[in-house]
Amino acid sequence: MEQFYTIQGEGFFAGHAAYFIRLAGCDVGCVWCDVKESWNADDFPKETVDSLAGNAANSGAPIAVITGGEPAMYDLTELCKALHQQGLRVHIETSAAYEIFGEFDWITISPKKFKFPLETEIPKADELKFIVFNKSDFQWAESYAEKASSGCRLLLQPEWDKRDQIMPLIVDYVKQNPKWNISIQTHKYIGVP
Repeated sequence: MEQFYTIQGEGFFAGHAAYFIRLAGCDVGCVWCDVKESWNADDFPKETVDSLAGNAANSGAPIAVITGGEPAMYDLTELCKALHQQGLRVHIETSAAYEIFGEFDWITISPKKFKFPLETEIPKADELKFIVFNKSDFQWAESYAEKASSGCRLLLQPEWDKRDQIMPLIVDYVKQNPKWNISIQTHKYIGVP
């Protein structure tokens, strides 16, 4: 769908320079998705793996983030290989509604209630990031945290349009459950894509 050099806005690597490769195609259907235009892959031209990797390398970014849409809909083995050959760290941000194929340096799984993640993928996560839309999302997040690896970072992030209502709940929850950390959408505050 698009590719651009920016600052990672959320999660454990927030604040790091990163080249984003946003793949089109998604059938998860989050009602609060901020890139709904990415859902139909046929709306966008195809690019070669070498072109994507070359663009990422030429940007000067140390990290390439493959996101979507839902990037796990695709086998990303060749793209990961090409990005690694260019000397970049390769990260993915996925709902894990599909099996994850590719060699990644960092896997962010953000489970969604609209299409549940595959339980086989949860232990692969370096970071589990949950969008909190209402109070019931805390217990839902806990049910997946139990399945994560011991070193996995656990993050709670308010849904952007409800951040003023939800953030106080997240703050209280993290204070009572300090295994969790707070993630905010920094890029929206500083005005970068």
